[in-house]
Amino acid sequence: MSGVVNIEKKENTRLKIGKYEFTSRLFVGTGKYASLETMAEALEVSGTEVVTVAVRRVKINESTSLLDYIDTKKYTILPNTAGCYSADEAVRVARLAREAGLSDMVKLEVLGNEKTLLPDPIETLKATTILVKEGFTVLVYTSDDPIIAKKLEDAGATSVMPAGAPIGSGQGILNKNNIRIILESAKVPIIVDAGVGTASDVTIAMELGCEGVLLNTGIALAEDPVNMARAMKLACESGRLAFLSGRIPKRLYAKASSPEKDF
Repeated sequence: MSGVVNIEKKENTRLKIGKYEFTSRLFVGTGKYASLETMAEALEVSGTEVVTVAVRRVKINESTSLLDYIDTKKYTILPNTAGCYSADEAVRVARLAREAGLSDMVKLEVLGNEKTLLPDPIETLKATTILVKEGFTVLVYTSDDPIIAKKLEDAGATSVMPAGAPIGSGQGILNKNNIRIILESAKVPIIVDAGVGTASDVTIAMELGCEGVLLNTGIALAEDPVNMARAMKLACESGRLAFLSGRIPKRLYAKASSPEKDF
């Protein structure tokens, strides 16, 4: 009975990222949808509380903006620095987002090249250090390398976001062992970001012990984005509950599920 009480207590704990708190652990992006109306419906059924927006896509002065389809009273906007290839560029974009009133919480993304869209570890660490000093709440996209993940945490990142697989690839969690190693020493929330293709990928990330999952393409380019968004919501919740419940150990041989004697 004590185990059940403990599970309920943990399950009711909100996700804390700096000064922010959330019930949902699923972060959803806004790119690649067939229409803004579909995007809005997918966000609604996903249950997300955090919507990430590429600062470069926000046309604040135009009559119709992406933000017109996002209820800012319901969702927390997480501006991201997608498309930046240097620390200086990413820092500039983050500053623009804050000055525009989007948020002081930013998803930092500094890419290494256009083909792989893998993060540049040196430039990412440099940008993290600058933004932390300027008072930003930094959620930083990185590879699944435990060494750079720890360096980013030590630099003051509020959340470290290792890629499950390359951006938009839909390959899922390619290196579960590296994610486990990152989780072993992390004192900040670890949120898997990139590579998620379907609901089972989200469940795996959460069962490993990650605090959340950020995804975009897996929903936006699904044949039915709205139903996929619903599936991702349920996968995130079930994966979290499974992690808190504690799975049985894996065994080489069978073990009878029925007792040898009836009592």
